Amino acid sequence: MKRLLTTIFTLALLGCAQTTQPTETYYTQHVTFPEGATPEQKIDMAARVVPSDKQLAWQQLELTAFIHFGINTFTDSEWGSGTEDPAMFNPTALDCEQWVLTLKKGGFKMVILTAKHHDGFCLWPTATTDHSVVNSPWREGKGDVVRELSEACRKHDMKFGFYLSPWDRHAPTYGDSPAYNAYFIAQLTELLTNYGKVDEVWFDGACGEGPNGKRQAYDWESILATVNTLQPNAVTAIMGDDVRWVGNEGGRGRETEWSATPYTPLSHKGGPEANEALGLGEMTPDLGSRELVARAAGIYWYPSEVDVSIRPGWFYHTYEDDKVRSLKNLVDIYYTSVGRNSVLLLNIPPDRRGLIHEIDAERIEALGNYIAENFTQSKISDEVGTWHAEAGASREYEIKAGERVNTVLLQEDIRRGQRVERFTVEAYVDGAWRVVTEGTTIGYKRMLRFEECAAERIRVTINECRATANISNVALFCAAEIEE
Repeated sequence: MKRLLTTIFTLALLGCAQTTQPTETYYTQHVTFPEGATPEQKIDMAARVVPSDKQLAWQQLELTAFIHFGINTFTDSEWGSGTEDPAMFNPTALDCEQWVLTLKKGGFKMVILTAKHHDGFCLWPTATTDHSVVNSPWREGKGDVVRELSEACRKHDMKFGFYLSPWDRHAPTYGDSPAYNAYFIAQLTELLTNYGKVDEVWFDGACGEGPNGKRQAYDWESILATVNTLQPNAVTAIMGDDVRWVGNEGGRGRETEWSATPYTPLSHKGGPEANEALGLGEMTPDLGSRELVARAAGIYWYPSEVDVSIRPGWFYHTYEDDKVRSLKNLVDIYYTSVGRNSVLLLNIPPDRRGLIHEIDAERIEALGNYIAENFTQSKISDEVGTWHAEAGASREYEIKAGERVNTVLLQEDIRRGQRVERFTVEAYVDGAWRVVTEGTTIGYKRMLRFEECAAERIRVTINECRATANISNVALFCAAEIEE
């Protein structure tokens, strides 16, 4: 478990000539409540848990891409058996630059590659197994997908990460926990040392052997220590302690999505038991209410990542070419992921050529264009600075003359915690105020749609919050309607 990091920020006392300055304590990534803490004290401390620098940088990416590519691409399967012949892997026109340039058109800031899926087939020339690209005809056995993608990312200013499946159906040592952990860490070490800077390492807790299958006890403490030693600036996701899985693969974050949560990372010793005691799981609706915090032993900054595929499957299948998500559906996902205090991890699987298919590429570019055209220029005419709002406080914002609006964007300065619990947005239309939308949490970013109107101004009210809420941005847009 990561040790508690506490940062003391000294804030200037505005409008006062005295040298005495108030201090506010922030807890970086985790705080354990002291014994005997009251519910009010716990809420106050929860409001002061903040992200680490790398968590903050990760949140600001907003759009990241998953690349599911491997032996399954050529067997038309989703979960391989581990018995596949490596000779089947032969992308005839693999072009990682095409992947990266396509994703940049969509506004994506990072690519995560399935360096190894459950079948155990490795997309790099590993010394740990012969079940890899070395024994394929691609590039005459001298190819390295991980290298080609990492180099393309560096060339085109794209962040790079990888998924390494803990479950391995090919490795004979799987189920012999000490031996397999050593094997897995050896693979991880190769990926962390041979390919330059790594920005995200993605692990799930997969073990699909079933009740009568092999049982592997993963040494998460050593696995995460390896990442933190070799790539200290990389965030670790899902079975790591930097990024949390939202709990579904449908592109939806919670309408109340807390980054500051009592939910303990599953990789932490005692984490599953602590979550069970609080009745928490990946899909639990409540991960941060006052009632939950009052029962908790501590708070983690553990933001959510929403994963979903652009196709029904995670790997490319020709028969899904007519099932690629529409632009309307992708925009809806943008609202329910990035717009609900999460980072979107959208899977775009390359085809057997080793290219992102033309249909997928068109959709990704259309998504990027839509976001750029509709969510760049706010309709608010005022200068919007940080608003330090107490519970019940309101602020009005003038709308540019003649503009219509249908979307509001709100952000908290999460460097000072996540604090808003409930808010209301009103529009002044035809000489009267009316509520157009309302919500609960904000966090890094909250986006809500409402009925289009020609308002003169809007009023935002922070109905409930923990300590002083720090609203860093309020913006209004008129997002174009999309036909199916």
